[in-house]
Amino acid sequence: MANEDNKYNDGRVTNVDLVKKMRTSFLDYAMSVIVARALPDVRDGLKPVHRRILYDMHELGVTPDKPFKKSARIVGDVLGKYHPHGDSAVYESMVRMAQDFSYRYMLVDGHGNFGSVDGDGAAAMRYTEARLSKIALEMLRDINKDTIDFVDNYDGTEREPSVLPARFPNLLVNGASGIAVGMATNIPPHNLAEVISAIHILMKNPDATTADLMEAVPGPDFPTGGVVMGKSGIRKAYETGKGTITLRAKVEIEGDSDSKQKIVATELPYMVNKAKLIERVAELVRDKRIEGISDINDESDREGLRVVIDVKREASAEVILNNLYKLTLMQTSFSFNMLAIVAGTPRILSLKEILTYYLEHQVEVITRRTKYELNKAQARAHILEGLRIALDHIDAIIKIIRGSQTGEIAKNQLISDFGLSDKQAQAILDMRLVRLTGLEREKIDKEYDELMKSIEEFKAILGSRDKVNDIIYQELLEIQSKFGDERRTELLVGEVLSLEDEDLIEEEDVIVSLTHNGYIKRIPTDEFKSQNRGGRGVQGMGVHDDDFVEHLVSTSTHDVLLFFTDAGKIYRMKGYEIPEYGRSAKGIPIINLLSIENGEKIQAVINISDRNNDTEKDLFFVTTQGTVKRTPVAEFTNIRSNGLKAIHLKDGDEVNNVLIVEENQNIIIGTHRGYAVSFKAADVRSMGRSATGVRGIRLREEDYVVGSDILDPESEVFIISEKGYGKRTPAAQYPIKGRGGKGIKTANITEKNGPLAGLTTVSGQEDIMLITNKGVMIRFDVNGVSETGRATLGVHLIRMDDDAKVATMAKVEKEEVSEDDEADENGNQANDENNSEE
Repeated sequence: MANEDNKYNDGRVTNVDLVKKMRTSFLDYAMSVIVARALPDVRDGLKPVHRRILYDMHELGVTPDKPFKKSARIVGDVLGKYHPHGDSAVYESMVRMAQDFSYRYMLVDGHGNFGSVDGDGAAAMRYTEARLSKIALEMLRDINKDTIDFVDNYDGTEREPSVLPARFPNLLVNGASGIAVGMATNIPPHNLAEVISAIHILMKNPDATTADLMEAVPGPDFPTGGVVMGKSGIRKAYETGKGTITLRAKVEIEGDSDSKQKIVATELPYMVNKAKLIERVAELVRDKRIEGISDINDESDREGLRVVIDVKREASAEVILNNLYKLTLMQTSFSFNMLAIVAGTPRILSLKEILTYYLEHQVEVITRRTKYELNKAQARAHILEGLRIALDHIDAIIKIIRGSQTGEIAKNQLISDFGLSDKQAQAILDMRLVRLTGLEREKIDKEYDELMKSIEEFKAILGSRDKVNDIIYQELLEIQSKFGDERRTELLVGEVLSLEDEDLIEEEDVIVSLTHNGYIKRIPTDEFKSQNRGGRGVQGMGVHDDDFVEHLVSTSTHDVLLFFTDAGKIYRMKGYEIPEYGRSAKGIPIINLLSIENGEKIQAVINISDRNNDTEKDLFFVTTQGTVKRTPVAEFTNIRSNGLKAIHLKDGDEVNNVLIVEENQNIIIGTHRGYAVSFKAADVRSMGRSATGVRGIRLREEDYVVGSDILDPESEVFIISEKGYGKRTPAAQYPIKGRGGKGIKTANITEKNGPLAGLTTVSGQEDIMLITNKGVMIRFDVNGVSETGRATLGVHLIRMDDDAKVATMAKVEKEEVSEDDEADENGNQANDENNSEE
């Protein structure tokens, strides 16, 4: 059979292994797609098509200071010279570089319709015009100074750059995305100023860790803004090259709980189509998967994006927003896959590796540029040396030239007589007679001296890596000051943090505030300074007219916070998982952090600290109707994300307070009408999570519990009335009796001071924070409050408007009072004795 086949083979047919041939051909195709089309180079962050577009526009002279040029003209030039593929591929790449919602720092300045965030496509290339942006010039700066290698184009008729000088780290700054054969890249954009700061850190300390670099680059910075929830995914991506983050729209809830509210989105997650998002919301409303939305409108204009979702009066805006996050692209995920070409090979890179390779590229660019300028300076100095020789022997030079039959003879005579090079002799022959003047001689000498200084400087640069680094540092600093801007994407520490992130978070004392309408935030304790009692306080919380702070907890970023709802459920969060805001900021809806069921309301917040061995103690529940229950903290270590039942409540009852107690401690409970009962915690036997509890105080008609605390023998009972009157009373005046009694009088309730707003115990080593229903806060040393008997009126602690009343109070760590705070800011040093009334 073999002989039969060979008789038809005249030498022009080659037998090949089809499997081997297919494997080889496919690998060649795959590498061509990977290297020559789909993936960016780590040095300039560009795919070949983007690099060719920028270089072609540079060659065409379409710079920011020149008129726009038709996009079709640019695309045609790129196709004909460098990129022999479809015109749509080139035009779409150019369009993306001109979209402010795609690129963090646009490399193309577009004129005309270049698409929109609604998914509208760009107009045809014959209608639009373009030119390079100002920052794009930094990608091409020094390209004509032998800073990079040029290669032949597809047909060998042109030369194109294999990489751009890229004077800023474009791979991270503008990000990249692309799908190759068997691999893909997805790198988010970052803030230019932050990335350059990270390069500076790496230049100063080559051994810098990811944590060090994240001090400068905390996370991506998307052109459309939005909110990144959690940093664990970011850190993982920066360390390994792969990771996932959660992106949310930036949303505000306008209006108050007593009127119709609006959910207003002003920023969307990266690459989310606004029109399709609105369509999706409408579809969910139509299918009744989300109820409570009356209307949705797109109010976006040239000033910015604004999508308004009207909420029905009876619906909860926070619950609807939570559903929108779950069911629409108002919350998305972005998966890092930091894959780039390194020396012709695709590699997944960490943040440090990307910055290191970019820095190495810049070292090569500066080195090659310096060599180019050195060679140019030396060549010019060589010519000037010849001119100086000619001027020193001008008569002999002229005689040789006049006596020569041809220029070639004159040049050879000059070379032999004066030891000149061919270029020097030619320069003398080309010299104009005006150069013979004395002034021109001075110019030549001055130019020569300056060139010699430059040559020495260039040689010094080439001989010192530190000098090269300093040049890179200064030039990046110049770009940073020229093009750097503020971060657009907000980074929040949310529930997506893993436990290992706690080691990276500095432990600090903070105050966690929770408002009546469910907005939560944490504030550093030192945000507030102590004031003497009687002052008007400072505006402590950024609340709406119908909102006020209900809960203040002094805690730590590493402590565990337990949240108890009126329905008797418990939720758990770490202190650092609550976003930090300024004193006047509104905060974030707690429904964004906890999976609270519709209609539930947080009634108590306490912190569990390992420093105090709180996990070995008990939780002591006190309800509004006077029921109490004691349950070990250990029973609440494993709390599901959707909460856990903490106490079984009777109809109409709700949790008022939760304490951490030990069995040998005493409890005091105070009521709205001014009565208090105290008993041993051991009088309440330990019960399970779902138990109802037992009676703690027998309430009088229309009375209810307003506060409770642990009563130590050395402590004092501190009470505050709704109209701002308070006092301290020794614990000895509250006899320890059995639970379930009606209690004894603890305040003289009058029209002047009003009923009780709160009761707690103090030791004198703490400050008190009072918050009114108007959001006004005052902090003062508890020792500044007079000590009086049980049934007294108390002293005035905070002056309030007629329609204001104390909403809540909290104990915080004592703060030293500065000398400036010693005097009452309103000059009202009221006499405590005069203000006391039996």
